[in-house]
Amino acid sequence: MIPAIFGLSGLSLTDDERAFFRDSDPAGYILFGRNIENRDQLRKLTDELRNLDGRNDLPILIDQEGGRVARMKAPEWPDFPSGAAFDALYERAPASAIEAARLNAMALASMLSDVGITVDCLPLLDVRWPGASDIIGDRALGSEPMRVAALGRAILNGLQDGGIVGVVKHIPGHGRALFDSHEKLSRVAASDQELLTDLAPFAALRDAAMAMTCHVIFEAWDAERPATLSPTIIDGIIRQRVGFYGLLMTDDLDMKALSGDVPSRAADAIAAGCDIALNCWAKMGDMIGIANALDPISTVSRARLEGAMDRVAGTKDPRAFNVLVDQRDALLAMA
Repeated sequence: MIPAIFGLSGLSLTDDERAFFRDSDPAGYILFGRNIENRDQLRKLTDELRNLDGRNDLPILIDQEGGRVARMKAPEWPDFPSGAAFDALYERAPASAIEAARLNAMALASMLSDVGITVDCLPLLDVRWPGASDIIGDRALGSEPMRVAALGRAILNGLQDGGIVGVVKHIPGHGRALFDSHEKLSRVAASDQELLTDLAPFAALRDAAMAMTCHVIFEAWDAERPATLSPTIIDGIIRQRVGFYGLLMTDDLDMKALSGDVPSRAADAIAAGCDIALNCWAKMGDMIGIANALDPISTVSRARLEGAMDRVAGTKDPRAFNVLVDQRDALLAMA
């Protein structure tokens, strides 16, 4: 197994993808809108990935947050609220907001598990800051770190109750970034003391199974390298100060915030201390390059991966999807 998660090009595997994935044995896969048409098609695709790999606990990821980040879309699947909806309810009724976030995550988990998806890249623990790029914006769970942590915990618990692994992101915090990392590298000039606010939600949820890095430079910690590629940040900040020792994956390595070719980025991220390199766009040349650039997954990283997937083994809340959604909406109506 190589320490990489790859994307797929279309609604079904091509012959080239099937052969490459069989030979390279990536740690998992990530799905996007281009891979999704309807329930039957999507279930067939995830079943084929599992059969190809032979792992029942295969990580099949998706970014299904709600709001403007949703790969499974209406009318085939219902819309879900963004993080801002739970932040707004928290202003009036904190306990109700926490329960609504948990129910929402359970409904998401029910929808995802129904089509064979096992990992959702949620919750965002990025603390929202005024004047920053809107790439986080209403996706955030708020601007107060302990509120973000409380709602984030409810989301993680709800996903797990529904048999889905959650991924906290974007550690150590994307909330201050002035640019969208898809387009440009941001430099954050906040002091170490100021950045404690951004770290707080991640520290509160340090026991999460999986986390995703951000492609942002934090000058107080490493003025030369973004977090994804910085041994100083990964070891000194994420592992030691935050105390996160779960599976650490990169954000998508094809983003313009990073320089150099994609295979080199993957190798540098693993060398810096990430467990998994995430490459989303199914460009065969890049994927082959990554497979050639990476050694087999380390014993430690493989144990983290297996431990993360073991957390949801055999779990599934019995409540029907519609019941969960109705209960969530009754609480959100209070806002």
